[in-house]
Amino acid sequence: METTSAMRVIAAAQTAPIGGDVHANIKQHVAMMQAAARHGVQLLVFPELSLTGYEPSLAPKLAVHADDDTTLLLLQPLREQAAMSGMTAVVGLPLSLPGRPGCVFIGALVLEPNGGVCVYTKQHLAPSEASVFEVGMGGAHAQVAGQQVAVAICYDTAHASHPAAAADIGASIYAAGIWSTPEEVDMIKARFEGHALRHHLTVVVANYGGPTAGGAPSGGGSAIWSALGTLVVKAPKSGVSLVVATHVGYQTWSMSAFVLKEIESCVHNNR
Repeated sequence: METTSAMRVIAAAQTAPIGGDVHANIKQHVAMMQAAARHGVQLLVFPELSLTGYEPSLAPKLAVHADDDTTLLLLQPLREQAAMSGMTAVVGLPLSLPGRPGCVFIGALVLEPNGGVCVYTKQHLAPSEASVFEVGMGGAHAQVAGQQVAVAICYDTAHASHPAAAADIGASIYAAGIWSTPEEVDMIKARFEGHALRHHLTVVVANYGGPTAGGAPSGGGSAIWSALGTLVVKAPKSGVSLVVATHVGYQTWSMSAFVLKEIESCVHNNR
């Protein structure tokens, strides 16, 4: 349910990844976080597997241990930006977990402004993912400005039990990183509108705006819905964008959408 709190500005980052190039994608993420910080964003959600691109064939060699010193060093530019901006960022990458040698999970890391890192692993795999990834265990929900934020990854959201569980634990924001194709746009819109309305959740969805999965097109359309099921703001079908919603009153948000030319330049310069 939606509650009164200091949460004012939330955003979805629509990115164009460079498949398998984690360092280049980190640069893009930092640029997006800097742009979001200029608009006072407190919660920024990136797409599924955003740091690698949605590249299942590359995932086993790109998987990292979330609590490993090497991983924390890799993520240091993002963690520093989160701290400087007072922002919580949800980023995606393939993960290995303690006690599960040889297993790869589709993961999301919640980077907190205090330096904390929370881990979430995808609980519901698409049929095409089962040959590469293991079913995840979910994870702790984030606390941002006094509100519970439930994390979701793509196919999680196709299961009605997932947003229902988020609402049951008191989440007011449902933060989903996805990869969807142009053919899935209408289905995705109906799904998230329904989750918002049915469970009184503010829903933030981040999708890719450029090709991934070995060059497959992405559907873009990253968006935010209010807890009334109203579409607040939506990105274009392609390109790098930042969609921002500012809370102005009970269940009411104002909107902004920015096509970020400076980040598109960063993408092209790193190809």
